[in-house]
Amino acid sequence: MRTFLLRRLGAVPVTLAGVSILVFLATDVLPGDVGRTVLGREATAEAVARYNHGLGLDDPVWVRYGRWLAHFLTGDWGASYTLQEPVAALVRDRLAASLLLALFAFVLLVPVALTAGLVAGARHDTWIDRAISGAGLALGATPEFVTGVVLLVVFSVQLHWFPVSAQAAPGDGPLTVLGRLVLPALSLVLLCTGYVARHVRASAIAVVDGGYVRAARLRGTPPGRILVRHVLRNATVPATSALGVQLQYLLGGLVVVELLFNYPGLGALLLQSAVDKDVPTLQATAMVLGVAYLTVTLLADIVYRLLDPRVRLAVPA
Repeated sequence: MRTFLLRRLGAVPVTLAGVSILVFLATDVLPGDVGRTVLGREATAEAVARYNHGLGLDDPVWVRYGRWLAHFLTGDWGASYTLQEPVAALVRDRLAASLLLALFAFVLLVPVALTAGLVAGARHDTWIDRAISGAGLALGATPEFVTGVVLLVVFSVQLHWFPVSAQAAPGDGPLTVLGRLVLPALSLVLLCTGYVARHVRASAIAVVDGGYVRAARLRGTPPGRILVRHVLRNATVPATSALGVQLQYLLGGLVVVELLFNYPGLGALLLQSAVDKDVPTLQATAMVLGVAYLTVTLLADIVYRLLDPRVRLAVPA
């Protein structure tokens, strides 16, 4: 286990270096001119060129990359070109909002997906199994913006159960804030449930057909206890990887959901900074999301290995 952790942690700096290069090059080739975007269409070409020169945007690409990376590693992320705010504080506040939404959706996803997968696996080849599997496939094939629009129309516009905007108002309490996050979180949960439930279902079927489960039935063990003590425990292990993948998707899928529900998170900031050619904000946001992806992947691998010591990875323990 120690060797596994050291190997994985040792690969993190190399991976982040690659991510930083990709992020910088991707933002560098975005169409548009920073000076023109900031100064507006009425600015002269000389003023635009002078503005870009002041930012060092006319330097060679390797010079700009080295300067940006040095500033990023020291915590000097600069100021937003369009919002005129420190990028570090801006990204920190938006990241906290996105993590709240992602974790809230994840908390809803785990019991829903586990329950659906267990029920489908315990009742496999029945109409219940077919109904759960079919619903999961249908919802998984539906984009989150479609699901979100349906939820908004039904529960906000027609029934008035939830507000249209997920953005919290000044003075809102914790329960009110969470209430505003129900619909955006539900749109993510509906998309991810089918993927996790299929993994749990496959594992549950293998466990249900196992000899120790049949022996427990012969001993007269109640079905509920068999489901919790035997099936759930063994089906949770392979579901860990699926949940890790879906947590990564929750971070990436926030872009569409945050825009749809007017939520001031990191995803909305990423898209807006790309549209505005706000390079410092875009680079910092993309790097933070890259670090979050790597962290989730590493944690999922560690949890998977801890839950099932029989797992044999390529790296010796």
